[in-house]
Amino acid sequence: MSPALCRACRLAPPPFERAVAFGIYQGRMKAAIHALKYDRLHPAAHGLGRMLAEAIAQLAAEAPAEMLVVPVPLHRSKYAQRGFNQARSLAEHALGFLRKSHPEWRLTLASSTLMRLRATGSQAGLSPHQRRINVRGAFTVSDPSEVTARHILLIDDIFTTGATARAAAQALVQAGAATVWVATLARARRIYDIRQGSSLNGEENSPGLPPHEPGPVHLDPGLPGNSPAAPAHSASIYSSQDQPSF
Repeated sequence: MSPALCRACRLAPPPFERAVAFGIYQGRMKAAIHALKYDRLHPAAHGLGRMLAEAIAQLAAEAPAEMLVVPVPLHRSKYAQRGFNQARSLAEHALGFLRKSHPEWRLTLASSTLMRLRATGSQAGLSPHQRRINVRGAFTVSDPSEVTARHILLIDDIFTTGATARAAAQALVQAGAATVWVATLARARRIYDIRQGSSLNGEENSPGLPPHEPGPVHLDPGLPGNSPAAPAHSASIYSSQDQPSF
C-alpha cells in the first residue's frame, strides 16, 4: 500500500478513488451553504454550482471521461421536511457549467440511483468513529444494473470525516460500480495537524482570491486533505461542530 496515504487510509482504505472540494467550510462559503439548505435561497445554488464545477474539474486529468453523477440522497422524511435535495440542486448547476468548460466530458445525472434506507441522526458533534456507525448500511442502489461497470461521481455539499462518502461509495461498489470519485463544495476546517503537531486555522486562500473566498483543494481518499497546493496525505483532525453528513 502506498506510504503516501494517511494512517487512517492505510488502516481502512476508502472505497473511492479520490475526493476533491472547492474550499473550506467557513466564512462566506458556510453562509452560502446555509442559505441554500436552511433558508431555501435557491438562487444561491447557481453560484455554488459554479464552485462545485471548479472542484470537479480537478479530476479531469485522471477521472474517466464518462461518469454517472450521483448526488447523496436525503431520506424521504428529511426530503419532505426540506422540500429539496441540495446535493441534487448543486449537481444540476455544476453540470451546466461543466458542459461548457469540459464538453468532452460525458457526465450524466443519475439522481435516483442511490437511496437512503433510513433517517440517520445528525452527524454534528459526533466523533469520526460515531459518524461511521451512524451511516453504516444507510445506502443502497435502486437498480444495480444501472451502475454495473460504470464510473460514478458522488456529489454532496460538505466533506467532514468522509463517513458518508465511504458508506455511499461502498454501496455503489457493492452494486458493481467500477470506480467512485467524490466532489463536494467544502471540507471541514482542519484544527490540528497530527504529523506537524501544530494548530491550523484553515484560513489559507489560493493566490488571486479575495479573503475568505476558498480556492480548490484536494482531499486525501479517507480524510480531508491539506490547504490548496499542498500534498494531500497529512493525518489530521477536523472540526466536527455544525457539520453535515459527509
